Amino acid sequence: MIIPELPDFLTKLGGGDYKGLIISLFTLTAMLSRPFSGKLADRLGRKPVIIFGGLVCLICSLFYPWLTTLFGFFALRIFHGFSTGFSPTGVSAYVSDIIPAERRGEAMGFIGTAGAIGMASGPAIGGAVANQFGLDIMFYVSSFFAFMAILITLSVKETLKERHEVSWALLKIQKRDLFEPRVIAPCIVMVLGAYAYGAAYTLLPDFGKHLGISNKGLIFTFLTVASLLVRLIAGKASDVYGRVPVLKVTIALIFISMLIIGFSNEPWILMLGVSLYGLAQGSTSPTLLAWATDLSHEEHKGRGIASLYISMEMGIGLGAFISGWVYANVHENLIICFGLAGVLALIGFIFLFNHKR
Repeated sequence: MIIPELPDFLTKLGGGDYKGLIISLFTLTAMLSRPFSGKLADRLGRKPVIIFGGLVCLICSLFYPWLTTLFGFFALRIFHGFSTGFSPTGVSAYVSDIIPAERRGEAMGFIGTAGAIGMASGPAIGGAVANQFGLDIMFYVSSFFAFMAILITLSVKETLKERHEVSWALLKIQKRDLFEPRVIAPCIVMVLGAYAYGAAYTLLPDFGKHLGISNKGLIFTFLTVASLLVRLIAGKASDVYGRVPVLKVTIALIFISMLIIGFSNEPWILMLGVSLYGLAQGSTSPTLLAWATDLSHEEHKGRGIASLYISMEMGIGLGAFISGWVYANVHENLIICFGLAGVLALIGFIFLFNHKR
């Protein structure tokens, strides 16, 4: 809901030159918190990890309207990153507990579809609420949705069988907790592919405004609806044909979509590229998640999933920061930003072709 409006919100605070930090600071915290969320999901339980992420989202959305300084904004974005650092890790581990391995790709597709519904409706609702009632009300509505997510999580049963007692020792991160080496291959592909996500979410609001699209949330609705349409198909396809063959196709689509977006000079061309990227991103995410879960040790699924999400945040954060820096509010630089995202996707495509089972 809030992402499409944050660039203008930051500009009103006097930070128009720091738009790349909107996504990159958020993902930095999410990345740093993953080892904790992975360990806690494996030791304390899936539900507490999900609920903590929801609480962070609820609290942060309540505080945005009260911000008056750039320091306060960026401090809150850093804290807000804990929401993404915790909830998705717990959700993915929860799903992997209750779904047979042979249907794991399909299950991750369902989870991705649920997320895509939120990501598709959120920007459109956020943009409409902001235009009609102002940014403050939009933030409060976002907080309400987080509250509802917490209530739903409280209603389900915990799936972790052997749970540890709550203690400070659970927060002590050792070297082995930082990364699961079994999932190195999907992590490499994730970093290279997720760079495009960071670039898109940082630059598309300005790009759309430059081409005359007034409701910036509409761009993200096209992206996430396309993602929604393909997630179930791609997840199930990876169960049938394998993770790597499906990824070869989807990573190639990321490369093509970045070129189309970069060369867009009409709104319909931009929407075409965004929709194609939505198809690619919606297919890549559940397939990589299923692949990482396949490779993870049974007792350390939380750590394996967290490792993949660390790679995702690394790619998104780099994509957001570098793209914002290169863009520098000069529209002629957009082709460079999206061209670089396409090149990195192409490297991921080459890696998959040379990957041995």
